[in-house]
Amino acid sequence: MAVSHYKDLIVWQRSIELVERIYAATADFGPDERFGLVSQLRRAAVSVPSNIAEGNARRSTKDYARFVAMALGSVAEIETQIEIAKRLNLLAFNEAQDVLGECEEISKMLIALERKLKAYAASKISEGSEDWSFDSLVPGP
Repeated sequence: MAVSHYKDLIVWQRSIELVERIYAATADFGPDERFGLVSQLRRAAVSVPSNIAEGNARRSTKDYARFVAMALGSVAEIETQIEIAKRLNLLAFNEAQDVLGECEEISKMLIALERKLKAYAASKISEGSEDWSFDSLVPGP
């Protein structure tokens, strides 16, 4: 089955679930962190699926790959902030490990998507065209 929309991408779906998880995990951080770590974590989490969607809407393989790379950077930001929250005892060790595991899986999926986009772009450039379609971006490992 070919991907016809960014919402069909498993990585986008999983990153939406990560946003929900981050919001739930930060709900009890306390008022002192409302404009600090809570805000930073939530913004970083929201940027992952947002960058996937925005890159897709650009209709340029090069732009799409660039936005996927930005999503990957946001995942690294989340990982760093979760580690900080764990060290400050704002987040339980087990919850932090679960979120970090999810981040690792999403990172792997983003790297795979970026590679597919770059390979597709390279094949189209060799054909003399930079147009792309979703037919080459099938979901999977």
